[in-house]
Amino acid sequence: MIYFAYPGDLETPTGGYHYDRRLIGELRRMGVKVETLALPNFSRMPDQHSLNSVQQALAAIPDQAVVVIDGLAFGVLDELAVKEAHRLRLVALCHHPLALETGLDERSRQTLLMSERRALECARATVVTSEHTRQILIDQFAVPSDRVSVALPGTDRVPFAGCEGDPIRLLTVASLTRRKAHDVLIDALAPLKSLPWQARFVGGKDFDPAWARELQERVNSLGLSQRIEFAGTVEDAQLEYQQADVFVLASRFEGYGMVFAEALAAGLPIVAARSGAVPDVVPAAAGLLVAPDDAQGLTEALQQILTSASLRRRLQIGAREVAATLPSWTDTASLVARKLEEVNNS
Repeated sequence: MIYFAYPGDLETPTGGYHYDRRLIGELRRMGVKVETLALPNFSRMPDQHSLNSVQQALAAIPDQAVVVIDGLAFGVLDELAVKEAHRLRLVALCHHPLALETGLDERSRQTLLMSERRALECARATVVTSEHTRQILIDQFAVPSDRVSVALPGTDRVPFAGCEGDPIRLLTVASLTRRKAHDVLIDALAPLKSLPWQARFVGGKDFDPAWARELQERVNSLGLSQRIEFAGTVEDAQLEYQQADVFVLASRFEGYGMVFAEALAAGLPIVAARSGAVPDVVPAAAGLLVAPDDAQGLTEALQQILTSASLRRRLQIGAREVAATLPSWTDTASLVARKLEEVNNS
C-alpha cells in the first residue's frame, strides 16, 4: 500500500495536480495499491490548525508505510517531517521548489528555502519532474544526488493540429500567476497589432485574483481586448491545442513545463522564454526561445513566426518529430513504481 498525500483538491487545474492525478491513475492500473490523502489547502506557511490536521492524518498511517507527499505541502511541513521520518518511509514529489516562486520577498524566500531543505533531509527519496529541478535540489537544497530521481511527465499520443488558422491562433495554457509572465506576453503582442493574429489565454484566474485583474486591465489599456481572450479554466485542454496554430508561454521559470510537452505532442510550433527546464523540453528544431522578461525579444520572435509560413512549417515538423520521443504516462509511473519499491524494501 502506498499513501499519496497532497494539499487541497486533486482536481485543481494545474500542471502539478495533473501530474499527481495521472501518476496515481497509472500506478493503480499497474496494480499498485494507492490510498490518497487530501491535506488542508494551505498556502506557503500553514497555520497551526492546518498543521494539527496534517499531524492527525499522518499519525493514522501505519508504521513503516511508504508515504508520497506532494511538494506543495511537503516543503512547509519540515517539523512534521522530522517527527515522522523514522516511523514512516517519506518520499517527496517536487514539481517546483517553493522558494523559487516568482514574487516572494527575500525573507519569505529564505524561510521557504530553509523549510524545504529541512523537509527534504527527511525524505528517503525525492522524485522530480526534470533533470533541471534535480540539479537545483542538489545544488541549492543539499539533497544527495543518489536520493533524487527524475520521472518526466508523460504525454498522450494525440492527433497533430492542422496549424492552418487565418488569422493565426496563438495559444497560452497557464494559470494566471506572476511566474507565468502573461504580462510580458501582453507587452510583446502590443507592437504587433498590424499583423493578423488572435490569442487565447487558457488558465485559472483564482490563484491570484488581483494579478488576473491587472492583466485584464493591461490588455484593455493597450487596446488588445478584441485580440486577446482570457478563457479561464476549460474542460478539454486538448481541444485547445488542436485548434491552435502556435503555442506561446513566456514563463519566468518552469521546473518542467508540461504544457510545452502537450503542445509538442500536438505538433505545435512554440515561442517561449529560455527559463528553467524549458530548453530541455523545447529543442531549437521545434521552437524559438528568448530571454526571460525580454518583451522586445519576444516581440521579435513572435513577428518572425507570424510573418513566415516557412518558419512555422519548419518548427511544426520539428515539433512532430519531438512528439514521437516524449515519454508516456506508463513510462513515468514505471519509474516511480520502481523507486517506491526500493524505498519499501530499504
